Amino acid sequence: MERISYSRRSFLKRTGVASACAAFPFLRVAGQTSPNEKVNLACCGIGNQGAGDINALFATGLCNIVALCDTEMGGKRTQKTLQKFPNAPRFTDFRKMFDKHDKEIDAVLVATPDHSHFVITMEAMRRGKGVFVEKPLAHSFNQIDLLMAAEQKYKVATQMGNQGHSDGNYFQFKTWQEAGVLDNVTKFVAHMNGGRRWHKWKGDPAAIKKAIAKQPNTNNVDWDTWLAHVAEHDFTEQYLNGDWRCFYEFGNGALGDWGAHILDTGHEFLKWGLPTSVEPLKMEGWNPYVFPMASTLLFKVPARGPGLPACDVYWYDGVGNHPELPEGFHGVKTNSNAPASLGGSDQGKALPPGKEIYGDGVIFKGGSHGSTLSVIGGEKADAVKATLPQVPKSPSNHYKNFLLGVKGEEVCRSRFAVSGPLCQFMCLGIIVQNVNAKLEFDPKTRKITNHDAAQALLRIGEPPRKGWEEYFKV
Repeated sequence: MERISYSRRSFLKRTGVASACAAFPFLRVAGQTSPNEKVNLACCGIGNQGAGDINALFATGLCNIVALCDTEMGGKRTQKTLQKFPNAPRFTDFRKMFDKHDKEIDAVLVATPDHSHFVITMEAMRRGKGVFVEKPLAHSFNQIDLLMAAEQKYKVATQMGNQGHSDGNYFQFKTWQEAGVLDNVTKFVAHMNGGRRWHKWKGDPAAIKKAIAKQPNTNNVDWDTWLAHVAEHDFTEQYLNGDWRCFYEFGNGALGDWGAHILDTGHEFLKWGLPTSVEPLKMEGWNPYVFPMASTLLFKVPARGPGLPACDVYWYDGVGNHPELPEGFHGVKTNSNAPASLGGSDQGKALPPGKEIYGDGVIFKGGSHGSTLSVIGGEKADAVKATLPQVPKSPSNHYKNFLLGVKGEEVCRSRFAVSGPLCQFMCLGIIVQNVNAKLEFDPKTRKITNHDAAQALLRIGEPPRKGWEEYFKV
């Protein structure tokens, strides 16, 4: 049984930056501490994905679990974590947790619904805590801007929870891009075609409104904290247990959930930045409340320099909404490390989450999370296979990488400066799903130029409720 130690109170100093990390001033750097000292970690969101994150962070042997926070504290989804860490103080309001245990906390896990990532993360960063935030980084384009600014101001270690960004695909993609293997990519196709929670309503507004009718709060959920800065809503169980992801007001849908695992290395190493337009090629079951039954989006990425020509990035979601697959696709099995519940086989009828990349005379196939790429076709395929460079092994998984980042010993691979622009790229696609219209975007001014309602959605959730305004200032 885990026992908590509060023997130290200043594991990381707030002054000074180690010379080894001078190139990464956003890192929170270790003070005069032993490498054997552990990070004191507070956890916000301790059920479902949060429970898995807590177990993975604790399994590194690099942290103590010193506080637990969940708006459903004591509910069935929190029980396993509470049983594993019975001595950790418990809270339903993250603000009260910080007020009481600020000095004992070095870093914070944020694994709450998408809409509340932002306020918890801002509170933690202001207090000088390292932050591991589940994907997507935040709910809106503007919130992500503020978090990236806060990373620079508070100089804390940050990590988004796209776990494959510390696995095989990250190091392979990086190595291949640096070697020129991935030069001249002009088309990148990503897909996630599993059933989603909102599919049960079939896009029917009447069914959706009936599902979210007011209910009694019989389990004493801390509803005010759950809503965070979002406008008042009547309580309903339908918003809990992951169903919040269905709704534009609270979640970022399949793209926000899975895009971070499939698009991430393409975005970072092919230097996509922000697109100039996003077009809905298909929108099945559109409605103004929850995400569509199926959608196909086309992101137009302009040329970025030598070896980086203009690129069309496609996103497919929805059951059966599959892209046209290249010849040779079924001849090479993806070494998928996506959750087993989605299946790893691409030999059957179901198409697992993944991507196809079209380069200069060569086609690559990849999966999700840390799955590595395979060369599957193109007139230059054999020549490319013969000259592929050796790929280094990962020195640390995503959780260890974060904790070592907090200690100042590694650079966090999905720090906000990296994961933020990725999530903003996805946010533009999510806005297209919301308004069901093609959007023109100016990356220099960071504005949607052809749709006023869509431009307002760059700040979805604003203005914040009274009492939450302070979080929107850096």
